[in-house]
Amino acid sequence: MAETLISPGVLARESDQSQITSQPIQAGAALIGPTVRGRVNIPTLITTYSQYQATFGAVFESGSANDTSEYTFLTSISAYNYFQNGGTSLIVTRVASGSFTPATSSTIFNDQESGAVTVGSNLFGSYTSGGSNGALFENTATPTTSGAGASIVLAVTASSANGKISSSAVLPAVTVAGAAMVAATYASVPLIGANNLGTGATATVVVSAPTVIDSITINENITGSGYVVGSTVSLPTASLGAVGAGGTDPIITPVAADFFVETTGVQVTTAGTGYAVGDTLTVAAANMGTPTGGDLVLTLVDANIVDGNAFTLETFGQGQIMNSEGGLNSLGALANGTTNNLRWQVTSPDTGSGTFSVIIRRGNDTSRAPAVLESFNGVSLDPTSPNYISRIIGDQTEELRDAGTADPYLQVTGMYPNASRYVRVKSVNFKTPNYFDNSGTAKPQFTASIPLAASGAFGDAVGSILTGTGKYYDKITAQDSQGLVGGNYTDAINLLANKDDYKYNLISAPGLVQSSYSTPLNSLVANSENRGDNIVILDLELYNSSITATVGTAAGKDTSYAASYWPWCMVTDPDTAQRVWVPAGTLIPGVYAANDRTAEAWFAPAGINRGGLGQVVMAERKLTQANRDTLYVGKVNPIATFPGRGVVVFGQKTLQTQASALDRVNVRRLLIALKNYISQISDNLVFEQNTAATRNIFLGQVNPYLESVQQRQGLYAFKVVMNDSNNGPEVIDRNELRGAIYIQPTKTAEFIYLDFNILPTGAEFPA
Repeated sequence: MAETLISPGVLARESDQSQITSQPIQAGAALIGPTVRGRVNIPTLITTYSQYQATFGAVFESGSANDTSEYTFLTSISAYNYFQNGGTSLIVTRVASGSFTPATSSTIFNDQESGAVTVGSNLFGSYTSGGSNGALFENTATPTTSGAGASIVLAVTASSANGKISSSAVLPAVTVAGAAMVAATYASVPLIGANNLGTGATATVVVSAPTVIDSITINENITGSGYVVGSTVSLPTASLGAVGAGGTDPIITPVAADFFVETTGVQVTTAGTGYAVGDTLTVAAANMGTPTGGDLVLTLVDANIVDGNAFTLETFGQGQIMNSEGGLNSLGALANGTTNNLRWQVTSPDTGSGTFSVIIRRGNDTSRAPAVLESFNGVSLDPTSPNYISRIIGDQTEELRDAGTADPYLQVTGMYPNASRYVRVKSVNFKTPNYFDNSGTAKPQFTASIPLAASGAFGDAVGSILTGTGKYYDKITAQDSQGLVGGNYTDAINLLANKDDYKYNLISAPGLVQSSYSTPLNSLVANSENRGDNIVILDLELYNSSITATVGTAAGKDTSYAASYWPWCMVTDPDTAQRVWVPAGTLIPGVYAANDRTAEAWFAPAGINRGGLGQVVMAERKLTQANRDTLYVGKVNPIATFPGRGVVVFGQKTLQTQASALDRVNVRRLLIALKNYISQISDNLVFEQNTAATRNIFLGQVNPYLESVQQRQGLYAFKVVMNDSNNGPEVIDRNELRGAIYIQPTKTAEFIYLDFNILPTGAEFPA
């Protein structure tokens, strides 16, 4: 169609302005606080409360010996109310005291030998020992080996409980009364135990005179047993050539040193590496406390060598609560299994295809009634395969670097993004690259690498939330907030200062109050001021404080990037069903979410229509009009209680001291929303040509958006200037692009005056 007129006429042109204006990427809320499980100091995006529970848990028991009550952290209550009121995205950062690590899976066995001797393996019986008196070993010994192994240590035990008298024993010489013996050496003379204690042993007896026995030694290769230290044994005189009648058999009392001591156990205390079936372990006799005995020689069999660990899983959750190891009961339940930890299961191993399935189950289920959280079917150990276990489950983890500094950061390790919500692949110990040969047959050197069908638990995690002294709900003190102190929040607050990585429009740390934990909260507010894209929900005082103290604490803050609410409120904990006291800031993110769901960010999150706290049982204090006046003048938003209306947020001031449009929450949140969108538009223009075309792209997106905000009652008027007037040659030469945005924010009707005028009959009403 022609766009110009050459001869006289009329040209009708089209200008399509019906395109849908692109909307900003929406940012949600952020919470910092303790949780039952999850990764410490790793900001995590959550989109539902059920996902929150799966990631961070909910209920725990106090660590106090005198208190077994169930608790939840304020973080959980705040998250629940946020999602319950329409919130759609929440960044949760867990904080904790001390070191926390994830749990790792118990051995996932395959049929490959690992080369390690099993710790606790009893090698007794697989050895030869010289010396008729056996060996009395030291507690531990390091053997020499015939194989390539190293670092193995044995704990060897011995016992005389068999009741054998040693062949090296020399029993005391005795005088035989009332009998005459021929001087001679007598072999195979039986030892008769008193009271039938002991039988079968024979001795060699040397007689030097008719009534004198010079020596008694036990014969080699004795078979007797059952003798007892301190019991008596006798030599029958008839066996000693005694003549005449009335002779008395000689009596001998063996002592402990006379008894045969033999090895009863050889256990591995340090596994070592590099061992194979058939290797021998030799402990020199000189190291066994019996230099006259022979060396102890043990030959390793298949049962002594640990089978291979095909791969290792690691939980995302950190802390001792993730440890589920502890054995199984008759129903196949883990002794330490709970709703907060996990167990693993390998099913359907197929050496023909090189595949198997990995199932993650809840820690407190049973074999008869498994609670499957997620499953990954047909995975393999072949890194060249598309179903490689690390690729399917994921193997990435984030580690906090430069902790304790003003600029901590997260470093990602691992190759594949995590598909599992609960675990990652920590290591694959027996990879099977190119599992099949050219004919499509599994290579025999790889088939033993496939894990066996089995199930197991997780263990070795450290870190506990149960300090035994934690103060919760209304018992929070200036020294203990849910088992934590203010310094435990530092790294999380500094991490969330990163505007590029973490997008949110409001943030709170339930459980911290300004009067007792000013250092971390001041940092939190400073971050929001520097970022310019969020507002802090700030609690001011502990439970059972006064209006005077609350207003006094508020007076010490001057910022439009924070708002405070008072008093505390009683709610029903969604996970324990107990009624508990919480600071008002725990609930305010939910109020903001409800406001944004039913209206817009620039509407006041307050009043009967948008400030209702339906989940609140009652406020700590019913405020009078005078109380509310005092609080509002002092920059604190009252939590009011109205008959028939319930508990309501009845104020929307920021903590800014100077009177201006920004001393109201709705205006601050309007600016946050506008800056958020316009900044996203501007990001796309960085490094573009500073020309009229680029400026028109900006104006073509910003003006329609501001018009939509105006239509939605956010602005009275606006104007955007980005042209030659503010982008002259000197600006362009500095590689700058300048824009000026003028807005008139709408104001809320917080003070409504109604004049009732009584007129006489017949009077005219004013125009």
